[in-house]
Amino acid sequence: MGTPSATPPRAGLMLALATIGFAVNFWAWALLSPLAARFQAELGLTSFQQALLVAVPVVVGSVGRIPVGALTDRFGGRIMFPLISLVTIVPVLYLGLFGHDALTSLLVGGFFLGIGGTAFAIGVPFVNAWFPPQRRGFAVGVFGAGMGGTAISALTTVKLVDAGTTATPFLITAGALAAYAVVSWLLLRDAPGRPVPTAPLVSRLAAVLRLKITWQASVLYAVAFGGYVAFSVYLPAYLKTAYGLTQADAANRMAGFVVLAVIMRPVGGWLSDKVAPARVLAASFGVVAAGAVVQSFTPGLVPLGTVAFLAMAAALGAGSGATFALVAQNAPANQVGSVTGVVGAAGGLGGFVPPLVMGSIYGQFQSYAWGLILLAVVALAALLLDVFSVARGNTPKGKIAHV
Repeated sequence: MGTPSATPPRAGLMLALATIGFAVNFWAWALLSPLAARFQAELGLTSFQQALLVAVPVVVGSVGRIPVGALTDRFGGRIMFPLISLVTIVPVLYLGLFGHDALTSLLVGGFFLGIGGTAFAIGVPFVNAWFPPQRRGFAVGVFGAGMGGTAISALTTVKLVDAGTTATPFLITAGALAAYAVVSWLLLRDAPGRPVPTAPLVSRLAAVLRLKITWQASVLYAVAFGGYVAFSVYLPAYLKTAYGLTQADAANRMAGFVVLAVIMRPVGGWLSDKVAPARVLAASFGVVAAGAVVQSFTPGLVPLGTVAFLAMAAALGAGSGATFALVAQNAPANQVGSVTGVVGAAGGLGGFVPPLVMGSIYGQFQSYAWGLILLAVVALAALLLDVFSVARGNTPKGKIAHV
């Protein structure tokens, strides 16, 4: 790969292709969520069944990142990106053409739709190998902006169903996946000199779980990305209940939250290249804690409430980018995919606890204040972990600390 400070000529193209692949697969992964309310009305689903319908692909996609990340370490993104994209076409077509008329078939399709969510664990090690250490934070952050694929689904799925049929968004997404699979097979190349592990999958995963960076980054990402996921899921309901906004207004404000977080993810990675990732994480969690405390008093939405939410969006996006800059700098080169899989799973699963807690607290006290205070406490705990363990305990590659 040349000198340690040199970026290979095709690195930019590889980053762009990986980011597009991440976005397209995440678009597919999020197809059921915008239609959950419609399915609830058409099929007579309970609130729990509706929540289960949305949760299944996310949980499968999160947990599935663990083996997919390890497989990417072994076989590379050149094989894994087209493969995952092609496999995801199957549940997308099934749901669009046959599987949307009953809860059981929706859950079966949603389970396999979760495969699309594993694409994140392919892109991080793929991109990481193409860039020198001093540029990996920014590069991985740019790739992470592909999580905006969920916004494509949120903004287009219902409109496409209204303009056509239930199958329309699924057919279009399947076409996008197929096109990407062909393009990625033709153009993607793994980085020259990419380290390839030879140990069996199970032993490699066991070794990754013994790395301190795996557990540190998992906790930090569960708070940072988990917070982003939680707000993107629960913010419309919060705004409707706490401020009496219409569904359309609440959805638009949620979209603004998501867009800012997506934009700030590569910014967090870039800042991590300039200063230590731990410093970016400390600032991010500090802002989240302060914003949550302010919002616990339910201030006027303009300007203070809006400022608090947008500050938290920026901080959660930057913190998510900084977490994987931390992984890129501290995980062994031939284990980045495996570490990414575990950390990515923690982040995805971390997004499901806060909405449940917020809903339970509101049901008990008719107020969101204690839920937001709890968020502030969790952010402060992550800040303490970052300052007293991560910032002090990480070592250069080749001298990786074990638990």
